[in-house]
Amino acid sequence: MTGRAVSIELLWDIPIPKALEQTQGWVLCAMQRHGRELVNMLWRILGNEQDVCDAYQDTFLKLAHHEYGCKPENVKAYVFRSASNIAISILRHKLVEKKHLPPVIPTQNNTNSPASELDTRYLTETLRAGIADLPDHLRDVVTLHDLGDLPYEQVAKIMGITAATARVYRCKAVQLLAARMRKETR
Repeated sequence: MTGRAVSIELLWDIPIPKALEQTQGWVLCAMQRHGRELVNMLWRILGNEQDVCDAYQDTFLKLAHHEYGCKPENVKAYVFRSASNIAISILRHKLVEKKHLPPVIPTQNNTNSPASELDTRYLTETLRAGIADLPDHLRDVVTLHDLGDLPYEQVAKIMGITAATARVYRCKAVQLLAARMRKETR
């Protein structure tokens, strides 16, 4: 992950030209200010470099085109909410592809991989699918708090709810995910 952080780090060190400062330089400022946190959240949700890059790019394109280039009132909330929605859409798209495409027979290239690694991957994918299937308000709390490492107070501010409500939503989401995981692992 160090190599990825170094290559992405270059985005945050770009000086903002004066011409952009007058038009949409605020988008680049948002990238510099929130980029690291956003990439961390996307990695936890998606777990795939290509998907993280796609979601990151789509998030900031959406920000740049927000209401014909107007800056939203709360940029951080807009960025994190948009990114989590884009990431969930990517996961849902993958689930649909997985259901409609024939299963791929794994090749025996790496005979040294333990069965536990396969189990871990299966559980991780099952958990991601479960998060994607949660109702929007529950999914958003889990995404922002657990995957985005945001405290309940920030999650509440982004979602327009109280911190106590965010805690209740997370509790309900965890219960639903636990029930799904029990069903899947039987």
